[in-house]
Amino acid sequence: MSSIADTPKPPYYAVIFTSHRTEGDDGYGAMAEKMVALARQQPGFLGIESAKEEVGITVSYWADLESIKNWKSNIEHQEAQRLGREKWYSSFMTRISKVERDYGL
Repeated sequence: MSSIADTPKPPYYAVIFTSHRTEGDDGYGAMAEKMVALARQQPGFLGIESAKEEVGITVSYWADLESIKNWKSNIEHQEAQRLGREKWYSSFMTRISKVERDYGL
């Protein structure tokens, strides 16, 4: 997850998940890896980037809003969300935005 996502020409969507973690792993690392692997299999998934320091930030990229909706309702993802609320995050926020322009090297 350490590389910059190779996204297509805009427009596309970004799901920005920012979080504060609780102490200890308690199965978090394994679940995070499983969720990335599962997301990569979902129709409309375009890529993911993640940085974890004081505040964790994960940005996943999607072709359209329907793909995001389907990912949110995936049963395995719902279980990870439940565990996140119960034991892995002291706080979090999810934001969805439309990428209209991008540029870089």
